[in-house]
Amino acid sequence: MSAAYAAPEPVELYGTEYKRDPYPLYAELRARGPVHRVRFPSGVCAWLVTGYEAAHQALTDPRLGKHHSRGNAAWRARASIMPEPQHSQLQVHLLHQDPPKHTAMRRLITEAFTPQRVERLRPRFQEMADALLDALPHPGRTGHADLVDAFAARFPFQVLAEVIGLPEEFGDRFDRDWGKVVQPVGPEDPGRPAYEARLRGLQGYIADLVAHKRRERGEDLLSRLVTARDEGHLRPEELDSMIFQLLVAGQEPVTNQITTALVTLLRRPEQLARLADRPELLPRAVEELLRHDSAFELTTWRFFAEDADLHGTRIPAGDSVIVSLCAANRDPRQFPDADTLDLDRSPNPHLAFGHGIHFCPGAALARVELQVALGTLLRRLPGLRMAVPESELHWIPAVLARGIDRLPVAYGPAGDEPAASRCPVAHVPDAAC
Repeated sequence: MSAAYAAPEPVELYGTEYKRDPYPLYAELRARGPVHRVRFPSGVCAWLVTGYEAAHQALTDPRLGKHHSRGNAAWRARASIMPEPQHSQLQVHLLHQDPPKHTAMRRLITEAFTPQRVERLRPRFQEMADALLDALPHPGRTGHADLVDAFAARFPFQVLAEVIGLPEEFGDRFDRDWGKVVQPVGPEDPGRPAYEARLRGLQGYIADLVAHKRRERGEDLLSRLVTARDEGHLRPEELDSMIFQLLVAGQEPVTNQITTALVTLLRRPEQLARLADRPELLPRAVEELLRHDSAFELTTWRFFAEDADLHGTRIPAGDSVIVSLCAANRDPRQFPDADTLDLDRSPNPHLAFGHGIHFCPGAALARVELQVALGTLLRRLPGLRMAVPESELHWIPAVLARGIDRLPVAYGPAGDEPAASRCPVAHVPDAAC
């Protein structure tokens, strides 16, 4: 690349207001063009793809690879901040692989997530959802709850454990705080010691889980992965990394998608009521909720091996390219009235699960989880509404994801609850109910 080349000033892709509602910025960027230089909180800069057609093409562009070895020195200086040995042992999963390795690794997990198998498990998922709501104060009548803590953070993990064969004792041991390892902080950040402690805890947990599955093999996915490692089809670090991906990427995005979908519906009581009255609309409604506000806001990094043109923008080799799935899903050139929630929208070719060879292998499972979760919440919690002003919701600061960490709600007839039962949700003032 010529030394005279000067990259444009990056757009800052972070901040409280941005995380609360990134869509005005995405609309502005789409209007300017499909590719933009952006900066993330860590200081790393990337090239962001925003339009639907451009995103669709980038997700299938054979020139763009995922393996971190493609990143240049400028990218590695700020982006590869997960410390060793965890970076080498937990960052070689499917999201960071290219064919043919990606093809072989993906083949090991797809059987567990087929639509047919997931559909057979739907009654079991329904039992799990109902059991969680049975534990709420006065389900079906009047009460308050934090739906993240009481449901959205629990249900996807229980489902995942069932699907991959996680033993009950390991389910009990799993610390949800470990999910924050996908929100890395720099070496000088005050939160760095806590971040590294999470990594060590999760890595120790994975080592114990692998040892357990080696002693007590079954027909489940985790057992098959351990066998693949023992037979030489996976390196030890690839096994650990795939389990890491399953445990974190397999549940946290669904937790976030449940919360984004609930916030979207709670902002629109008439749509929520319609969906509660007509549960047959759920499959199509879930697709629209995924399009309207996706928990997978941005994809992970991609890289060109050589300097390349991307929709008229010159991208240096090894610079990171990221696709904004949320921006693509609100592109009015693809979706009429793109900012409007239309539960009857059809067709709906959204990109919430990506596209191409890295299309989310758990998409069928996530769809069923969302249908069961939303259907059960709307059926069992009549009169569902926020128990705090929307301005008090805290959107998680994760770079690639959207979601909230607490969702205090009330249910049942408004004002019908006895005073002594009001607002048992921690940190929620009674006046806010």
